[in-house]
Amino acid sequence: MSDLATRIRDFIRTSVIPLDDEFDGDIEAAGGDSLRQKLQEQARAAGVFAAHAPVDCGGLGLNMVDRTPVFEEAGYSLFGPLATGVAAPDEGNIHLLDQVGTERQREKYLRPLARGAVRSAFAMTEPAPGAGSDPSALLTRATKVDGGWVVNGRKWFITGADGASFFITMARTSGEPGSVGGATMFLMPAETPGLEVVRHVGTVDRSMIGGHCEVAYTDAFVPDAEVLGGVDEGFRYAQVRLGPARMTHVMRWTGAARRAHEVAVRHVAGREAFGARLGDLGMVQQMIADNEIDLAATRALLGVACQELDAGERAGKSTSIAKTFAAEALHRVVDRATQMCGGLGISTELPVAKIAREIRPFRIYDGPSEVHRWSLAKRAIRQIEKEQA
Repeated sequence: MSDLATRIRDFIRTSVIPLDDEFDGDIEAAGGDSLRQKLQEQARAAGVFAAHAPVDCGGLGLNMVDRTPVFEEAGYSLFGPLATGVAAPDEGNIHLLDQVGTERQREKYLRPLARGAVRSAFAMTEPAPGAGSDPSALLTRATKVDGGWVVNGRKWFITGADGASFFITMARTSGEPGSVGGATMFLMPAETPGLEVVRHVGTVDRSMIGGHCEVAYTDAFVPDAEVLGGVDEGFRYAQVRLGPARMTHVMRWTGAARRAHEVAVRHVAGREAFGARLGDLGMVQQMIADNEIDLAATRALLGVACQELDAGERAGKSTSIAKTFAAEALHRVVDRATQMCGGLGISTELPVAKIAREIRPFRIYDGPSEVHRWSLAKRAIRQIEKEQA
């Protein structure tokens, strides 16, 4: 383990987990933004804050491979990614702004975000029949006017929207819903007239600060200088963000699943039933072994995808494989941990139940498993057709 990962591990265990456990992983009950600011100040003092951020913004500029153990240790606590500045959606937005933003945009948006001075949101998902698993269904539209664009539309399930300082908003600037291209990203401060956080969408998870919200755009004006990347190239730039963001999700959730597994192993190593330790029973040993296999396989597939991303490849196939496998494998790990802990596994006496609650949505966000499988199958068929041509 790297020195940085070791220091993050120690910081998480001493400064973050006690609060996480006290409030059952509910970030708002624990203090919301005031807690975020407190924990992030402690992380900065410990030298473990936002290590992935660009060097010119105060980070260490870690590549994807080097992020892996660091983000896993941060994810060991549900509050850990937020405390250390590597939580979604800010982490993905930092990466996107670093890769695509102009120098003025870096100064206005990236630097404050990398310091933890503000939070952000990434607004793409829409109510049906708009963009969801199929981003080409994008309905929110930006119309060109003198000096900028006027945005109209509706988004929902926008993570962190309540309290975000700015939004990276995806809107259609050409074509019709179903068109492959025609989307543009816009940087929109939260105080933009016509941009409104309408409500929180109730979800099972409670560890994401700012919730998952519905956001309305009504004749919201965006200056030309706030276009992120090129006009009509938003879908292409989205891939700059989404592939790495899927892998950093895997890193963080691997940490959470590992904690559930370790708690369960400690439980069965000490609990006796039917004249023996639970850990000596064959059925329990199989669950332990299967968890070890799923964790190891997740890290292996993650490593392949991260190496490709660091090499500058799009890594669409490898990130889809790693994300789909991890979302399901880590869910299995936590589910087995729940079973091994019996009644305690569904109680607030242990952290396993809250991890199970928080990890279930991972099979849906960042692309449902079914969509990734569909994409992987299409790739395989195209490759065969190409070879046979």
